[in-house]
Amino acid sequence: MHTGVCYFPEHWEEDRVETDIERMAEAGLQYVRMGEFAWSRFEPERGDYDFEWLECAVSLVSEYGMEAVLCTPTASPPKWLVDEEPSILQTEADGTTRHYGGRRHYCFNSPVYRRESERITERLAERFADHPAVAGWQTDNEYGCHGTLRCYCDDCASAFREWLRETYGDVETLNERWGTAFWSQEVTSFEQVDPPRHTAADHHPSRLLDYYRFASDSAIAYNRLQTRLLRAVNDDWFVTHNFMSHDDLDAYAFGDDLDFASWDSYPTGHVQTGDGPVSDAEFRAGNPDNLGLDHDLYRCVTDEPHWVMEQQPGDINWPPYSPQPGDGAMRLWAHYAAGHGADVVSYFRWRRCRMGQEQYHSGLLERDGTPDAGFHDAVAASADFDRLATASLSETDADETHGGSVALLHDYDNLWALSIEPNTPEFDYWVHLETYYTALRERAVTVDVVPPMTDLSAYNAVVAPTLHLADNELANRLTAYVEAGGELLTTIRSGMKDPYNKLHDAPQPGPLASTVGTTVDDHESVPEQLAATVEYDGQRYDGRVWNEWLAPTADGATVVGRYDNGPAEGTAAVTRNDLGDGSATYVGTWPEPAFAGVLVEDLLERAGVKTADPLPSQLRLCRRDGLTWVANFGAEAVAVDAPDDAEWYVGEPTIGAFDVAVTDTPPAALSVDD
Repeated sequence: MHTGVCYFPEHWEEDRVETDIERMAEAGLQYVRMGEFAWSRFEPERGDYDFEWLECAVSLVSEYGMEAVLCTPTASPPKWLVDEEPSILQTEADGTTRHYGGRRHYCFNSPVYRRESERITERLAERFADHPAVAGWQTDNEYGCHGTLRCYCDDCASAFREWLRETYGDVETLNERWGTAFWSQEVTSFEQVDPPRHTAADHHPSRLLDYYRFASDSAIAYNRLQTRLLRAVNDDWFVTHNFMSHDDLDAYAFGDDLDFASWDSYPTGHVQTGDGPVSDAEFRAGNPDNLGLDHDLYRCVTDEPHWVMEQQPGDINWPPYSPQPGDGAMRLWAHYAAGHGADVVSYFRWRRCRMGQEQYHSGLLERDGTPDAGFHDAVAASADFDRLATASLSETDADETHGGSVALLHDYDNLWALSIEPNTPEFDYWVHLETYYTALRERAVTVDVVPPMTDLSAYNAVVAPTLHLADNELANRLTAYVEAGGELLTTIRSGMKDPYNKLHDAPQPGPLASTVGTTVDDHESVPEQLAATVEYDGQRYDGRVWNEWLAPTADGATVVGRYDNGPAEGTAAVTRNDLGDGSATYVGTWPEPAFAGVLVEDLLERAGVKTADPLPSQLRLCRRDGLTWVANFGAEAVAVDAPDDAEWYVGEPTIGAFDVAVTDTPPAALSVDD
């Protein structure tokens, strides 16, 4: 486990660069990322290359005992290239061109831009091919940031038609799979299919879903151009990409082209992106489960330790509010990432910039070079990681490493389909997923966040929120998992549609009905004042947002929870189907947190998964490689009970506000004082 920093030597005077790099080494940093937005410095005019300034910085990084991570600079094409080739610019759905003046203004499907990207990437790679300080590369920067994943230009129109031709073979199959007889949307050739540009009414949901798939595939293909070039020059380099929190891009599909995934973590910003309330402590340190979900997802993209390529260093410029993080929060975030499987945490940025669009984004240093709060936290985190590297770790079982015995199924097709037709303002796929993730994590369960087609045989329990798009292949896999002894929990809106975003002929949950042993008689989306109540295990709980009235099939599921108010009073809300050596639970409502907790607790008990007693919302335990991280995201100290022989490598059993401790004691042996 190491720390690093993002640095922009092109922003500073040459003599300051050496001073900065020397101080990075003194701070205990190991990696320095550079070059991601520097195309205009690398090539001020076509064919006039200048890599000397970066080579000097890389050599200084090596001289001071660190390693460099270089970036392809393609996220911000220079003005001269835009003037020469305006066709590279993106077009919005209403036909507006996304002009030069910011970043991410290029189209993934532009043949011209692909050619230019290959050219600058190859030149850079060849220049640094033999430099011993270069450990690896980051491709581009945050694909899709600023809403740029989907472009609607003529190049995209041509590429989309070819994608459809490869997907469906003939236009008759496309018409049948989409259901284009609705509103006279049938086409007689692929050439008649345009991107879903601005129109009077909503676009066909099947057309939209395929366009979302196509746009993600376009980013993947563009990224592959760069990864192949980099590996052809030096196969010893690692290659990664820095994804974003709760991203709209299919990260799993990138996995084959990356050595590991990275993501950019800004906790006090991420917690403000939803519509829910934000607590005082969350404004200071973020939400541990909002962060943990991303950590566990990106760890599972390649099943390798991931990186945090950009870690919030202090106050930031882009969310609605930017209060100063709590004292110690930047150290806490680094430890929390490590506990979730990250090998490197790289702070963004080294020094606050004096120009451009990010002047209100802090760095580890202020603009004059004086240390900001993040600097002291980064130094402390580096020292902690050095201490942990020398800890004597015991041999551990697989479920005590970064992998978990519980899987949370997450799918981008379902995310896209539900964003196209949420059917209620409150239905957010990520928030629903997080409802169950939180219930798992408050019991200190290590969670693998994986796509539905993953081999599930190694997992004791599987939580599968909203398997909206389902077919027989998925149903057969889940049935086999349960019959072999697995414990499955799935939820509302599962099996509603087929993979082409059309309703099944059979009642919901369609092909999943035999697995869960129930069907859905009816459903409703409800505002808060119409929330249902459900009786489960002798207790009453709220069911919100979306309620389904379940009807167990003959010889199928047992009713374990019923609605006790409203039009669904007396009907089944939760069922459980014993199948082979396991069982499948179907939850027909969006449960309040306490309800989600007991549902998950019952699932884990049946699966034989060890858990801790439920933790306070601000406290989380992470288990990795024989160590347990105790992370306090709250503004008050928390005392933890541990065995007398517990060894504490970092901190102590009383964990202060926004602080962390690391022990050898497994989570199930720890508890929180009343």
